[in-house]
Amino acid sequence: MSSPLPCYHCGLPVPSGARFEAYVLEQTRVFCCPGCQAVAEAIVAGGLDSYYRHRSDNAVNPQTLPKALPDELALYDRDEVQRDFVQHEGDLSETNLLIEGISCAACGWLIEKHLRTLHGVAEASLNLSNQRLQVRWSDSQISLSQLLAELRRIGYAGHPWQADQASERLAEENRKSLRQIGVAGLLWMQVMMAAMATWPEFNIDLSPELDKILRWTSLFLTTPIVFYCCGQFFRGALRDLRTRHLTMDVSVSLAIGGAYIAGIWSTLTGVGELYFDAVGMFALFLLAGRYLERRARERTAAATAQLVSLLPPSCLRLDAQGNSQRVLLRELAIGDRVLVPPGSQLPADGRIVAGQSSVDESLLTGEYLPLPRGEGDTVTAGTLNVEGPLTVQVEALGGDTRLSAIVRLLERAQADKPRLAEMADRVAQWFLLIVLGLAAVVGLVWWQLDSERAFWIVLALLVATCPCALSLATPTALTTATGSLHKLGLLLTRSHVLEGLKHIDTVIFDKTGTLSEGRLTLERIVTLRELDADACLALAAALEHGSEHPIARAFGYSNRGAEQLSSHPGLGLQGEVDGRLLRIGQPGYVAELTGREAPSIPGDQGQWLLLGDARGPLAWFVLSDRLREDAPELIAACRAQGWEIILLSGDSSPMVGEVARKLEIADARGGLTPDAKLAVLQQLHGAGRRVLMLGDGVNDVPVLAGADISVAMGSATDLAKTSADAVLLSNRLSSLVQGFALARRTRHIIVENLAWATLYNGLVLPFAALGMVTPLWAALGMSASSLLVVLNALRLARVKP
Repeated sequence: MSSPLPCYHCGLPVPSGARFEAYVLEQTRVFCCPGCQAVAEAIVAGGLDSYYRHRSDNAVNPQTLPKALPDELALYDRDEVQRDFVQHEGDLSETNLLIEGISCAACGWLIEKHLRTLHGVAEASLNLSNQRLQVRWSDSQISLSQLLAELRRIGYAGHPWQADQASERLAEENRKSLRQIGVAGLLWMQVMMAAMATWPEFNIDLSPELDKILRWTSLFLTTPIVFYCCGQFFRGALRDLRTRHLTMDVSVSLAIGGAYIAGIWSTLTGVGELYFDAVGMFALFLLAGRYLERRARERTAAATAQLVSLLPPSCLRLDAQGNSQRVLLRELAIGDRVLVPPGSQLPADGRIVAGQSSVDESLLTGEYLPLPRGEGDTVTAGTLNVEGPLTVQVEALGGDTRLSAIVRLLERAQADKPRLAEMADRVAQWFLLIVLGLAAVVGLVWWQLDSERAFWIVLALLVATCPCALSLATPTALTTATGSLHKLGLLLTRSHVLEGLKHIDTVIFDKTGTLSEGRLTLERIVTLRELDADACLALAAALEHGSEHPIARAFGYSNRGAEQLSSHPGLGLQGEVDGRLLRIGQPGYVAELTGREAPSIPGDQGQWLLLGDARGPLAWFVLSDRLREDAPELIAACRAQGWEIILLSGDSSPMVGEVARKLEIADARGGLTPDAKLAVLQQLHGAGRRVLMLGDGVNDVPVLAGADISVAMGSATDLAKTSADAVLLSNRLSSLVQGFALARRTRHIIVENLAWATLYNGLVLPFAALGMVTPLWAALGMSASSLLVVLNALRLARVKP
């Protein structure tokens, strides 16, 4: 049999069937894993091929590679290599790493705690669902290579994260887990038959020679189970001992290792029962339980993975003559024009310069109906063009797109741990420490009472009380709830929202763009002279045609424009249409054309604009900001919670009172500056109120940042979104109503999970210590407890927008 090829990057053997290749030094090279492939591609892309040529010339032996590891990691400090996966913001840098070697929730705690203690690391958050580590650090105080070296030192390996490589690695880990489960199950059945044959109850006439053969056969069959199938448990335990941090791997390794060593002693001496059947059974249950837990966590990360894979690999770029050419996405540049045919996904954020269509944004916003889009409208990368061809000018690419920002916010929320989760981790640590101490005491006591049963009782105690369910109780529920809320169009950016909603007693609403649509519409035309409504509207549209003011959109499109157009902020517009001098705007400003007294506004609802010429007024135009259809539903839901409702708006028009009247909001205040809004919030905090804020504008940013929980609309400014704890991507207020209900369910499920995990461990501990639980039932109970917690959390995934 030929020996396996060495990995071109690290020198380790390439697994059979692996297909990781890259073109390096004018040849196709093979690699052992996607991580080495990614490093090689990054080195080549950075123009650093000479690294491999130099290394090849010196004939590096794979056995000496660990000494060269610091040199390899130092390549990550090059600007050319970091360009594709590191973002720089001021003095801080940020990247995502795919971490190898994670076995349970406690691994995340260890990685985060260790990195946060390093000088220069500002933030480290691990998402257990996809094993991605988000880390922010100061380049001037610590380098990326040092961070990677620190991860290696505590037993983990980090690689630059890329979507396709991450999914391939997860798939490979799942295949490996299934192989381990298959080997453990197959060998356990054989060991069980061999071990049972040595029991006097089954065969009292067994000869000493055959008994010896069966014992050695059981030993040989059990050894692959221990070292191949259960190797991850022992590696985890050694890592925990080095870092002085206990996880379930310690108790599991003690149980498996102790039973295996006892079986070896029995095989060598020929005295006593074999323990190999218990080893195989315990390994099978543990591996199957861990595999099911990981698959359940992967389901919760499906929404994020789906978002990452939305971008097409190529697109049609238009040249100066309008001819299209298919290019890779990475070849696009800001300012390029791309043609997006119907049924294709948009490759980048941009603005439509030609064409009209409808765009499906359901995976980003939760809005299942395609939205109309035309010339001048902005579109988002990853959304689907449904009807007609569009020509789009590129305005943002890659990590700067709205899609990438949403993915980063979603991952931050999934990696963020509320106080409840941190408390559960600490309890699990102390519980495991107490169990190990208690196991030693119970073992000594039973050794005095019945030495033959002492080992089995300690084994059952260690297995039954493994605190897996306690560590999984909160993270699985929070991760699932975050993904479900995203389906509804509500993106959580900080996890304390789910925990903090139960403390809210006051809600503050902005008006424009929040309770109202933020888009003025023409409600009515009141003519004053010989021209009819259509003729007056045509003149007004011609005047507003050259204006960028939001009011101009309410008058629609005009194929003619005004000459000598001049704008007077706060007053209105003046220009000539067909030789007629016109003004539109405030009554006093329009009346100046005739020198007469301005007419009084005939109504108190809506915004009234006057159109007039040198002879006098022509027509009144009534504009209003339409109330969102689902605003009453949201207000009713807030009242059902018992919350006090306050409306704060920067709008000084009568529309503030009109909105308050329609929604029956007693406390409504208009014409407020950002400082005035913040003063109201501070007064509420001074009175001991816990406040939820919903807004969308720059003037809402101080209140969004200062509120206990803040939600920004999906149409909000970027500054408002980054200041908020959640973003309503769909702009549907009804999603908030569903979100409130899901938050309550999440809290209930977290409490249920913690209660069940605590109850199970608390009840099984005395029974195991008294010798009333066998290792078989201990393994079954531990696995069932962890699986029940995960399945209970997955109930949160059953939501429909």
